[in-house]
Amino acid sequence: MIAQAIPKKPTHLTISSRIHERLRQGTLTQQQIDDFQEFLKDVERKLLHHRIIRNNAYTKWFQKGTATDVELRHFIQQFSVFSNQFLVAALLKVINSPTLQQSRASREILLNELGVIYRHTEQISNAIVLTEETKDKEGDPELVSTECTVDGGICRFQAAHFEWLLGVAKGLGLDFADIGKRKHGSPKTLHFCDELIRLYGSDDRQIAEGASFAVEHWAAAGFWQELEDGFIRIKQMRHPQLRLAFFTWHNRVEAQHAAHTLEELEEVYFNPNFDRAKFFEGGWQILEAIAVFWDGLYSDLLQ
Repeated sequence: MIAQAIPKKPTHLTISSRIHERLRQGTLTQQQIDDFQEFLKDVERKLLHHRIIRNNAYTKWFQKGTATDVELRHFIQQFSVFSNQFLVAALLKVINSPTLQQSRASREILLNELGVIYRHTEQISNAIVLTEETKDKEGDPELVSTECTVDGGICRFQAAHFEWLLGVAKGLGLDFADIGKRKHGSPKTLHFCDELIRLYGSDDRQIAEGASFAVEHWAAAGFWQELEDGFIRIKQMRHPQLRLAFFTWHNRVEAQHAAHTLEELEEVYFNPNFDRAKFFEGGWQILEAIAVFWDGLYSDLLQ
């Protein structure tokens, strides 16, 4: 019998030091900051309390490490479709970015997905001649940085996130031809992918902003940790060959992405054209689509 998941404690959004500095400089009033604080409370209530953030039954089950090999292969196949289709949504987000700054922020995510490695500033300015062996290791997710910038970074084919996921798939008997294509996706997986493209990649700035904020806070809410825990148990018990760095790397990086979306929200909120209703529409609809994806995987367990 599959146990019920225990809801997580909700994330609390707070006024950042950036906002306090703008108050000190006189570019924001105390009333504007108070209104923003009330808006953040609405964000918590309407988005961050969504059941798929607080109570993901599938990942709670997965965390126990009891998935059979058939269930593991099904999960990897469905997750690989989402992972590959996310590239389409991410490209649209770049194309539809309303400002150069937001375009660059979106390109950071897309290019890193495709294999451009994050670099610290000192690494960019102090280039080192690398051996072929060292170059190969640069694509290892256990070694790849989770922060700074792709600007000045190096592209490594083996650093593409899909290749990391392929490494997991191969440990379960799947190959490149078995994962990542739309033909491999269930109807519920494809619904999620299509909603990502429609909402996260929307040319309506407000819709896209809400969807982006919700996606990153969903990703930072703990499901990566639950997947990592489950895979580690499986690796210890029966699959010592599994390469799990795809999951451990993403688990480390997502909190940083969520922090960036809050910073981005601070910028757009104080724009006179900010539309709260559309922001919440984009956020809620993408969370509903995420729920369809995970609920689909959970219902597959019960069949």
